[in-house]
Amino acid sequence: MCATSTFQTLSRVLHLRDIRSVFYPDTRMTLSPRLISAMPLLLWLGSGAVWAQDAGTDKVEEFSQARYQSTYNTQRHPAFSAVGSGTNSMGPGADKMFTFSLTGHWGQRLESGAEIYMNAELASGDPFSRNLVGLGSFTNGEITRAGGTTPKPYLQRLFWRQTWDQGGGREWLDADFNQMARWVDKNRFVLTAGNFSTLDVFDDNAYAKDPRTQFMNWSHWTYSSFDYAADARGFGWGVAAEWYRGDWVYRIGRMSGPKRPNELPVDWDLLRHYGDQVEVEHAHQLNGQPGKVRALAWRNRAVTASFKDATDYLLSHPGTDPQTLFKVRNGEKIKYGLGLNLEQALSDDVGVFLRTMKSDGRTETYAFTEVDASLSAGTLLKGRLWGRAADTVGLAYMDNRLSRDRRAFLEAGGMSYFIGDGAGNFRYRPERGIEVFYNVGITKHLWLTADYQRIQNPAYNALRGPVNVYALRMHAEF
Repeated sequence: MCATSTFQTLSRVLHLRDIRSVFYPDTRMTLSPRLISAMPLLLWLGSGAVWAQDAGTDKVEEFSQARYQSTYNTQRHPAFSAVGSGTNSMGPGADKMFTFSLTGHWGQRLESGAEIYMNAELASGDPFSRNLVGLGSFTNGEITRAGGTTPKPYLQRLFWRQTWDQGGGREWLDADFNQMARWVDKNRFVLTAGNFSTLDVFDDNAYAKDPRTQFMNWSHWTYSSFDYAADARGFGWGVAAEWYRGDWVYRIGRMSGPKRPNELPVDWDLLRHYGDQVEVEHAHQLNGQPGKVRALAWRNRAVTASFKDATDYLLSHPGTDPQTLFKVRNGEKIKYGLGLNLEQALSDDVGVFLRTMKSDGRTETYAFTEVDASLSAGTLLKGRLWGRAADTVGLAYMDNRLSRDRRAFLEAGGMSYFIGDGAGNFRYRPERGIEVFYNVGITKHLWLTADYQRIQNPAYNALRGPVNVYALRMHAEF
């Protein structure tokens, strides 16, 4: 079956002319019967992969792809000290949580050279305190995809990617999730459109990117103050362009956000409500080792509440619901930020990274978490240093802070989406923490990770904590 006829068949099965009605039948984002019926076809397409090998090389190009992953993460924390608790406080008693995910990644190259990717996921989980509250930077990067203890299927990604080669020599792209092995020009233009995550294109980092294989804490797999547009699971609809020119890469993109902050339904009006981002990346050599520097600027436009308005309302209406953000959420607001991302190999087996970002912090969180200024830095060591080539050790530090306006709201007793310990129970301090993990390669396709996190001043409150979190993660790729 040729690529064109394959895609036509898939389109008929899924009725792609009406994507929203098929894949967004309701706010729960469950898979439609049509998509479920198409799963065997997708599996067959992926398992029947076609390859082409360049003469004189051992590089084999892919023309179709099927990759799968499954991750189970269990975490617990012992009891910790707390002076008072509010609606959005993490419970101070000993507690445990878990997440589970099973994901299918399928790709097909068309005769035009374009690539079509589709991901479907089955996910479940149960957070600490039975609700996602009490921290600025949460301890498990998979928890946003969990919709309860019963596994639920949903469409994760469906996007098109086109690459236009522009010379400058050739380079090899290794096979990865949503990336087929192939040769491309070093100078090229890449366009991605459809349903994907902003982080699929922006804010890459070799040492701190994937909570399934690297650091688990939200502060380490992206800027925690990057309020990137997405639905509650971290995905959206939009378009992104990348221009590769030698050692430089220039990126620009626009993504959809939620209809209401941090909720699942998508706001489809990309002309009025959106998240824009621009990134410049430069690759370099330092003492013969590769490194990259990235600068990212972003700007959101959405219907959100200002913290100043919410605080004024709270103080002028004694006894009102402390979640006053809902009362003053009216009219479009602008939110923006600027960040710097560095990665540097020190040797073939040791690498370091640093991310830092500052946002304006005047309006409520739109789609990510409650951080207005963030710093994350750490290192990864490959186990080859001690004769365990498949193992990895990671160590990282984080420092998260709040804007003046958000602090004033919390000090007045306000409750935002994730945090709020109540009036009289809050004394501001930056939320700081460390994370260390050891990732053991059990087989070629299976890894077990032991992880420890210590979080000082959870939810920016010196009257609570520290919180010690212990985790075990099992991850498989096949």
